[in-house]
Amino acid sequence: MKQVLLALCLLSSSAAFGQYYANHISSEPQIYQAPDHPAHASFSSMADERGIVGGGNTSYAQGDRPAWDFPQAAPVPLGDSARELKKQHALLKKSRYVWVN
Repeated sequence: MKQVLLALCLLSSSAAFGQYYANHISSEPQIYQAPDHPAHASFSSMADERGIVGGGNTSYAQGDRPAWDFPQAAPVPLGDSARELKKQHALLKKSRYVWVN
């Protein structure tokens, strides 16, 4: 009985506080105004160039590097990849039921 009375008191007091604070909320609509940044798109001189590595030394190079400087994996023949897929398919667990719509 005491628990029911305590729950009723808590429910009543929370409802009373809700009604009290609801009266203080204004029903007038709030109009949104976007912030204004007038200097955001103005013209100005660009900043000086800075290195991101930290040393400050800049190096330049010209010319093309030959293709053999860049190692590439040999392409896998189509037959080998097909045989590998066939082996993987054979190892997969088969379904017991076949649904046909």
